[in-house]
Amino acid sequence: MTHPSTSVDFRALWAAANPDLDTSPMDVVGPLKRMEVLLTVALEPLYDGAPLTAPEVDVLVQLRHADDPVIARRLAESLGCSRAAVSKTLAKLEKRGYVERRPSPADRRAALVTATPAGCEVIDAMFPRQLAVEAELLAGLGEDRERVVEALHLLERVLERGVRRRAPRR
Repeated sequence: MTHPSTSVDFRALWAAANPDLDTSPMDVVGPLKRMEVLLTVALEPLYDGAPLTAPEVDVLVQLRHADDPVIARRLAESLGCSRAAVSKTLAKLEKRGYVERRPSPADRRAALVTATPAGCEVIDAMFPRQLAVEAELLAGLGEDRERVVEALHLLERVLERGVRRRAPRR
């Protein structure tokens, strides 16, 4: 496997192997995937011996300041995870007393999820540490930060429109 710090021009390799293939999406998608790997590598030490895993932090961040209980299905949608993955994470958090799940009075198949005081306490301790690592990683952006943020928001909107267009009609 290629180490995250090793740069391989896969677009050029694909273009050489199949000259008629439009590899231009790789100019955008490739760096996105690489950034995801780099963030994961940078954050891994934070979770060594920590009370939460990365997926648990993601869930508790969503629940921490929610005004109302959140339906587990909505958590899955907002996190871009499968319902099964969110359900598994919620079960682990519930077992440790960090979240509470109760049946929805409107839909017995749905669970309403809230962070418990213990869950709020653990995420309040853990999330600032994650933000500190991320801030350190991004410090090199300097004056380009705002331009990068704008470009990322544009990319997010474009991808959201594309996903909606591709979604099956219900």
